[in-house]
Amino acid sequence: MGQSERIAHKRHDGELIGWMRPAGEKFVPVDRLGRDVSSATDWISAEQALDEVGIAYLADPFELRLEDGTWQQVRVVEVSLTLIRLKKGDFGAIRGPRVEYTLPFPAPTTLRPASAGSGH
Repeated sequence: MGQSERIAHKRHDGELIGWMRPAGEKFVPVDRLGRDVSSATDWISAEQALDEVGIAYLADPFELRLEDGTWQQVRVVEVSLTLIRLKKGDFGAIRGPRVEYTLPFPAPTTLRPASAGSGH
């Protein structure tokens, strides 16, 4: 999603929630991970969809499909327009190495909300 292909949508405090991607006469709401929130709709409905999604989901656990096909629980550490950094879900452990993963932006289909998985 190029800079000219999106219109930023921010919360009342200026925090970026996502973007509106023009689609003809309509707009597709896109979240901070670069995923379409819904199909193309009018401007007001696209804004409402982004406002409803917000950004709190970024603090929720996700699952990342590893190269061997297994799913690893992860947490989002950073999201930018070029990458998504994740850390292995360590459940707040203080000891042990911190395992990180870097994905391209927008998020690939190998990243999903943990609730979509098998109950990890």
